[in-house]
Amino acid sequence: MDILTVFQHWTPPILLTLAWLVLPFFVGFSIYLLPQFSRPLALGVTLTSLVYGLCLCPTIASQSFYLVGQAGVTLTLDSLSGYFIITNALVTLGVLVYCWHQGKTAFFYTQVIILEASVNAVFICGDFISLYVALEVLSIAAFLLITYSRRDRTIWVGLRYLFVGNTAMLFYLLGAILVYQRSHTFAFSGVSQASPDAIALIFMGLLTKGGIFVSGFWLPLTHSESETPVSALLSGSVVKTGVFPLVRLALLAPELDPLVRLFGVATALLGVTYAILAKDSKRMLAFHTISQLGFILAAPIVGGFYALTHGLVKSALFLIAGNLPSRNFKTLKKIPLPFTLWLILALASFSISGVPLLAGFGAKALTVKNLLPWQELALNIAAVGTAISFAKFIFLPWQGTGGQFLSTLFFPRLWAPAIAGVTPTPTLTPTPTPNPSSAAALTLATPPLETPAATPLMLPSGLWPAMAILLGGLVLGNGVYPAAYALKTLIKAGVTLGLGWCIYGFIVQRLTVKLPTGLEQFEHLIGIMGVMLIFILWKVMS
Repeated sequence: MDILTVFQHWTPPILLTLAWLVLPFFVGFSIYLLPQFSRPLALGVTLTSLVYGLCLCPTIASQSFYLVGQAGVTLTLDSLSGYFIITNALVTLGVLVYCWHQGKTAFFYTQVIILEASVNAVFICGDFISLYVALEVLSIAAFLLITYSRRDRTIWVGLRYLFVGNTAMLFYLLGAILVYQRSHTFAFSGVSQASPDAIALIFMGLLTKGGIFVSGFWLPLTHSESETPVSALLSGSVVKTGVFPLVRLALLAPELDPLVRLFGVATALLGVTYAILAKDSKRMLAFHTISQLGFILAAPIVGGFYALTHGLVKSALFLIAGNLPSRNFKTLKKIPLPFTLWLILALASFSISGVPLLAGFGAKALTVKNLLPWQELALNIAAVGTAISFAKFIFLPWQGTGGQFLSTLFFPRLWAPAIAGVTPTPTLTPTPTPNPSSAAALTLATPPLETPAATPLMLPSGLWPAMAILLGGLVLGNGVYPAAYALKTLIKAGVTLGLGWCIYGFIVQRLTVKLPTGLEQFEHLIGIMGVMLIFILWKVMS
């Protein structure tokens, strides 16, 4: 096939899509030449991406375009792609405005734009090789952002992320080659003819890349130790690049749907269990990202909307958590937050917990509606676990009598001295500083308890416009599924929230249980891949 024949098949929609896809890469490298325009250029690219995603959402039927014949590059566009692209655009937009006055270099904005473009490429890929290329470019950009601060800890975390991801993608690439050997095409549709070992290899790579089930134990350290805006990007959009292909494959090959749903349920329960018992705010959010990815996989047909709501709320929560006076929940209970900071923290926590009038409520209701009977009990338990987890944020004290009253209900021992007119003094437990050269120490170390600050919190000016974008999206997204406001659904949501908050207040906050973190060690992450490969192969062949 000569090049003229190829171009003749490129219709206006294809040309528009290619221009939209290439633009961020061009702008990203141009920022080096025009560093003074780095922020406006990045903002313009992100707004363009948002408009493109909004145009895709009304698309009902999936459209596939072959750029170089049926064995070459394939693009697939539909509403599923639209939801994920909007998620990526809004999360990136929120991070950009958050960093607007923080003096980030042109290098930072270049990597953010290249990362955004790579994530978008994943969301329109329709073949295994294009997906592989997009994921590899994405990994490099994510690595450069993780290591942006150039601290010993973040450099190790970045190298760990890169090595685990590259190892997983080797499994994936072998599976893609086996698919082509059997079906003579790299298109996703060829998976229906693939051998069990090919499916197992592809799933192994994507499960690890997406942070699914035990293959996702690389995620908590990576997301919690990165800089605040980088954590928001990783948890809000980047991690979904491993989940999106699994959702796409489940919709294309019905025989794979039960396996994807099974991993969704298992992931939701595993992640929320660790989140409930987490003592560190950023680690709790990271473990809960694992859990919420399970909700996306549990009902693939509506995974796009759930991914959107999760991306908005989790990026908002990471941006807020990065500005709290401490990462340790025990310390946070003793430091009343400014009311405005508590309010945005509570709103984000309400949404992910499923409180009505926010998009998280509709997303959960839509997901539950599309569950199979065997999934319902497990996902309802996970929903209660979500309410328990975010009660840690919702019931933090804030400055004012209302904050003291609410906290007294759940933390009477902490506020009893305050009511008596005595200022409580926190008991600090010294934590040894880990040796930067020790991988195990870097993996398992927990931050020390900070002394409550006597001075007011200095919040970055970009936090408020970022919250307007992210939390505003959650309010507007509330209208996507109006059928959620049936009386039965509202009662169920109320029971779930009430049960979760009561369990937290009377049981969980008194627990001192600490789950093992050995699986997060680097050597164990590699070993898990082999175990998971055997398990997936067994499930596919059974």
